[in-house]
Amino acid sequence: MESCVRAMNDRMRARGPNGDGAWVGHGVVLGHRRLAILDPNVRANQPMSTSDGRYTIVFNGEIYNFHDLRVELESAGVEFRTTSDTEVLLALFAKYAEHMLSRLRGMFAFAIWDAEERELFLARDPYGIKPLYYSAQRGKFVFASQVKALLASGMVSREPEPAGLAGFYLWGSVPEPWTVYKNAFALPAGSWLRVKAGSLGTPVSWKDIRSNWKESGSSQPIERAEDLVKKTLLESVRFHLVSDVPICVFLSGGIDSGVIAGLASELGARIECITLGFDEFSSLHRDEVPAAEKIAAHYGLPHSIRRVTFDEFEDDLPRILDAMDEPSIDGVNTWFASKAAAERGYKVVLSGVGGDELFCGYAYMNAIPRQLRFGRAIASIPGVRRLLKPPCTFLARRRSQPKLRGLPDHLDTLEGAYFLKRGLFLPEELPSLLGPEMASEGMMRLSDTAPGIPETAAMDTAAAVCMFDSTRYLRNQLLRDSDWASMAHSLELRTPLVDAALLEELKACLNAFSGGAGKQMLARSPKNALPAGIINRRKTGFGVPMERWLRSASEGLNWRQKPLLTAPGTPWARRWANVILESGFDRLLHSPSYEIASHAYAG
Repeated sequence: MESCVRAMNDRMRARGPNGDGAWVGHGVVLGHRRLAILDPNVRANQPMSTSDGRYTIVFNGEIYNFHDLRVELESAGVEFRTTSDTEVLLALFAKYAEHMLSRLRGMFAFAIWDAEERELFLARDPYGIKPLYYSAQRGKFVFASQVKALLASGMVSREPEPAGLAGFYLWGSVPEPWTVYKNAFALPAGSWLRVKAGSLGTPVSWKDIRSNWKESGSSQPIERAEDLVKKTLLESVRFHLVSDVPICVFLSGGIDSGVIAGLASELGARIECITLGFDEFSSLHRDEVPAAEKIAAHYGLPHSIRRVTFDEFEDDLPRILDAMDEPSIDGVNTWFASKAAAERGYKVVLSGVGGDELFCGYAYMNAIPRQLRFGRAIASIPGVRRLLKPPCTFLARRRSQPKLRGLPDHLDTLEGAYFLKRGLFLPEELPSLLGPEMASEGMMRLSDTAPGIPETAAMDTAAAVCMFDSTRYLRNQLLRDSDWASMAHSLELRTPLVDAALLEELKACLNAFSGGAGKQMLARSPKNALPAGIINRRKTGFGVPMERWLRSASEGLNWRQKPLLTAPGTPWARRWANVILESGFDRLLHSPSYEIASHAYAG
């Protein structure tokens, strides 16, 4: 067992270059790689045990309010040996067990072994910022921060999971709790799990962030909503600045990261801003560099611009695919931004990810409700779906918008309208990608409507779209990509706009954020508001020139010549998805490192 854990630790070396620890108990082995940020002293290394030896923890993430929790515990007589948040988390669990989870503000995935009860307790933060995967096979239980670490143990089957593969092709990322391997699962966000004597319990939800969009928001004056946004955002950034090492910020030319930089400056933090530049975007609106330079100058912050070329992308592609823990069509942007931050010696970065999902910032969040009303009116006409299929199929080919073929099937439900906006491939296209049998089994195991979205209710349709984005696109793609891409460079990425406490505090005014009002409030939250030119700048997104890069690299990439992907005008994201699976997934299945780990375990 210990050799398995050592192999897992080795696979996650980049996640924690500052410490490599293992702890052996009766029937259990815990391993940990440390990226030292709070109390970098070796005394805070993990696995960490309580003084009486009953509880031992391995923990990934940060507890931002640990100072306040420590003061409370000290007043109750608890003595501490470190100044780390890990020891506070351990002491809090010893006192309150799972009831302490609701008191934590941070991003976390942790496991605690109770030697007295011989029980393992695992938990994950409400948004799912930090990943946690597990597998139970042949009477053994294994867990890790990465699926690839599970594979390195030699205890997890490499057999593909149809639901994970189908989910990836449908959405461009793998929807939790699935992974692309059978019998390997993500612990759902906001859940805890107990494992005892080889018996695996059922994940228990302790915090479901969807409730914040389901409750009716109280109507209040816009001035009060703005005051609340300013107060809570400043507080969130203050918490996310807690660190014993220097911090930088990923700065694009948009509102979200600009506000993070502005609020950090307001709090007196002298943080460096890092921006990516691409020759392919030079002189185009998509070039983030000029706008980012204006923001950095506006707040008097040091600014570094990192140029990225196609040649560097081509050189890094094997490492990107190796680091990508679950297949995703995103993450390349965060890979290069994290690489730039690591080159400048940073261990911690603040990101503006999540601003659009919280403040209703995407245009389709307002467009989908209008489209839905029109779609329901059309769907009420008898036989209309059958009549719409031929013209929609024709337009899908003519306009290079293949998802238009799915319009007749999804035009009258909110979940369907969202899928047509956010989805990648249609269910009827899966057999040509996965084969009929695997496609059928994958869809059956995903089971929910539209596909993979259970029917839901929210205070209004715009709020429902924000909820979908926060619990699907943000959770399964943006946050997961932020984790693997940053940790591959030994960098901790923090998300002040993705914070369960912030969401709870803003719950009363979520219904006031639609129609662009939310992003305006966000932009005005620093005392020294963002320049008008930045606030009114047309949205570009934090992107890389993938379409051009894929055209240049296509001859050298290992992807099958499928008619579905080679048709003229095929969206680049569809081709990139196939590159990910054909180059990355196959490499993962047959990697030499896995064979070595498997052999070591068998021996």
